[in-house]
Amino acid sequence: MTADKPGNLANLQKAAAARTAATTARAEAALDHMLRTGQPITFRGLAAAAPVSLDFLYRNPSIRQRTEQLRAQQRPAQRRDIDPDQPSNVIAALTGQLTQLKRRHREEVAALRCALEAAHGENLLLRRRLGHQRQESGSQAACSQAGPPADS
Repeated sequence: MTADKPGNLANLQKAAAARTAATTARAEAALDHMLRTGQPITFRGLAAAAPVSLDFLYRNPSIRQRTEQLRAQQRPAQRRDIDPDQPSNVIAALTGQLTQLKRRHREEVAALRCALEAAHGENLLLRRRLGHQRQESGSQAACSQAGPPADS
């Protein structure tokens, strides 16, 4: 309100402070509940658990600091379960599929090489037969063109 017109400014400020205190209390209670039940601490999870806005959680310094601190404490505990030397399930599955594909590829290439060698051998035999037939027909043709031997 303006300085000229007296208003209900004090009551509005009290109501806003009470609303902020109630929202802060809901957020703190939800954080405690999340800790007791072992839920992961995130801003989105907290906003859903204590029906408050994300904007309120980020703008309230005490809740923001506590949430970030609790979230940071949970991260190392979650990472201890995962062995960094062991590949994840997705990587293991893809590696297994790749190994199978490589094995099948090697088998197919070996089978194709055997088939190619057999085809080359068969081709060689057919060329030899064809060469013998040409030689035989060529010598018969040479004899028939010369005619019968002449008696002198």
